[in-house]
Amino acid sequence: MIATADIQIRPIATSRISTIDFNNLPFGKHFADHMLVADYINGEWTNLSIEPYEKLFLAPSNATLHYGQAIFEGLKAYKNTQADDVFVFRPDENFQRFNASAYRMCMPAVPEEIFIGGLFELLKLDRAWVPTQEGSSLYIRPFMFATDELIGVRPSDTYKFMIFTSPVGKYYSTPVRVKVEDQYTRASSGGTGTAKCAGNYAGSLHPTQLAYKQGFQQLLWTDAKEHRFIEESGTMNVMFVIDNVLVTAPTGGTILDGITRKSVLEVARDWGMKVEERRIAIEELIEAAQNGKLQEAFGTGTAATIANIIEIGYKEQVYRLPEIENRTFAPKILAELEDLRRGKKVDTKNWVVKL
Repeated sequence: MIATADIQIRPIATSRISTIDFNNLPFGKHFADHMLVADYINGEWTNLSIEPYEKLFLAPSNATLHYGQAIFEGLKAYKNTQADDVFVFRPDENFQRFNASAYRMCMPAVPEEIFIGGLFELLKLDRAWVPTQEGSSLYIRPFMFATDELIGVRPSDTYKFMIFTSPVGKYYSTPVRVKVEDQYTRASSGGTGTAKCAGNYAGSLHPTQLAYKQGFQQLLWTDAKEHRFIEESGTMNVMFVIDNVLVTAPTGGTILDGITRKSVLEVARDWGMKVEERRIAIEELIEAAQNGKLQEAFGTGTAATIANIIEIGYKEQVYRLPEIENRTFAPKILAELEDLRRGKKVDTKNWVVKL
């Protein structure tokens, strides 16, 4: 990890932490005191610093505003209230996925000593912002965007990498109602579906808003070719327990390789549960819901964690799933991950890094 001396630190004059109600943390609305900043200029990373969280100055000709070269990641820090320790869950996976996204978007890789080392120096400075309330955490947002001031369709020569953090509560406070999307497309083969880039999310906003108006909170995206197979949801990968088998779509060119997703699958296999990573047709899902074999449905993601799905809408019909209190796997895996993330359980997999 990068040494503190290698990072220029300009601490905030007066912390804003006293203005935050940690018992009421809407997701993504409050931001900690500091942010990490680095610039890519002349083929190298420079100007590495930690500064007070503040607004940016951008030229109207900034390349990102016109051509969308922007990627991001999401991970979380957790606090063990008994020992006052701070833990980060699988940051190495976020580091690797971030640079995979960078490669796909013609952006430079960020070195580990900046991404991981800089992140931990930032957390040391703002560790008081890691909440202790049940269901809360410190959301961490690394991101990178083009900074060339030029109108022209080509990769930028310069970039800015940043990390800021946000104390958050639950992303979904209630079970989620989802709608199967069989008209619009999130990602197609050969596209940017596996990259965590801004454009993927921008393209999903309109169909998601249409679903909101119908009373749904999210979409179940289907494949671009046939609109027949379930892929993922707008904010998370999705999994189903069908006849006691954990089933989820395989990652590939159109589905984000979720870190919570792979963690859930590994633990499930350790527990001896049958797991199938395969294509799931809408017809199969609806039939399982109708005959009572669809026992659980839930999303997995850093923000959503484990988000139970209670209803699935498809072609004017709504299929109600078993009540949460009648489910066994999702509550169990949520408790397992929470205990690991907060240092309450021995981490035999080396997934958790202590600050």
